[in-house]
Amino acid sequence: MTPGPARNGSRGDWLTSAGGVVYRPVETGHEILLCCRREPLLWCLPKGTPNPGEPIRETALREVQEETGHSAKIVGKLGVIRYFFYGGPNHSRLNKQVYHYLMEPTGGDTSLHDHEFDDVAWVHIDDAMAKMTYTNEAEMVRKAIEVLSGRMLLPPLDQPRRARRPAQGARP
Repeated sequence: MTPGPARNGSRGDWLTSAGGVVYRPVETGHEILLCCRREPLLWCLPKGTPNPGEPIRETALREVQEETGHSAKIVGKLGVIRYFFYGGPNHSRLNKQVYHYLMEPTGGDTSLHDHEFDDVAWVHIDDAMAKMTYTNEAEMVRKAIEVLSGRMLLPPLDQPRRARRPAQGARP
């Protein structure tokens, strides 16, 4: 699916965001960066909207840096969350897709995070699962745990999509 607005219509517009699970090793496993808003209480992964013409991976890296104060490098793609909500001036249905990447920090400090969140913290990955507000984001963290423990491999970032089999009766 192509990132960005995909269509207008009765089912709503597609919106796109990107972000990631930024991890670092510690003696007891791994910690990840979580963003916190105190009122109403929210613990989530860093993510945000692309600038016009911005590639989705660059969006993910930029949003992580802005929201957490840390620069990072992408290790692999964890997955895409798709959901809908009602919003905008007409309170219409909006479909959203959020691309999540596994990332390693390359510098920075949580004290440099932007104004969108009250706090940004390194949280032990096991504790993060219980803290997180959105279950679909917790699923991305679960995938990160599988990758970091060696139980799951991420596909290479530039791997082309697998060819689909032709439909029955279709000509090659």
